Amino acid sequence: MLAADQVAYGVAARVVDPEMPMLTLEDLGVLRAVQVEDDGSVVATITPTYSGCPAMTSMRDDLVRTLRGAGFADVRVDVVLEPAWSSDWISERGRRALAAHGLSAPGPAPRYDGPVPLTLVPTRRAVRCPRCGASDAALTSEFGPTACKALYRCVRCSEPFEHVKEI
Repeated sequence: MLAADQVAYGVAARVVDPEMPMLTLEDLGVLRAVQVEDDGSVVATITPTYSGCPAMTSMRDDLVRTLRGAGFADVRVDVVLEPAWSSDWISERGRRALAAHGLSAPGPAPRYDGPVPLTLVPTRRAVRCPRCGASDAALTSEFGPTACKALYRCVRCSEPFEHVKEI
């Protein structure tokens, strides 16, 4: 990576996720690349956490604003869909930040060698309470404040918490 690319990447890597501001886009794994072109323009590449993610516009705008604020005048953000984002891309630092803020980090993402089966029952997850560490939790709602989170209640300490879904 060239020095200018490293500087631009370092700036972009500090942009936070608008829905989970304890995570940077780098920690979340959506920041795929940042490159400074020969003409000085910057191209940042991001991948959405899931199709239709409403935070993509904010992520793009925040990247453009932050990079321009750091002196890069011409900034473009490309969205790539392949390979699809996986919750496995969340960094260890990001997983610790989620837990420190009371959110349960996702476990390993499921792997499929063909069509994804559609079931009408709640997904069984290995969830750990971010407050007391217990692994006995009851699903409250499959959808939390965002579609990528589910709501649980810890059976041991009775505290509610959000779990970032495995995707």
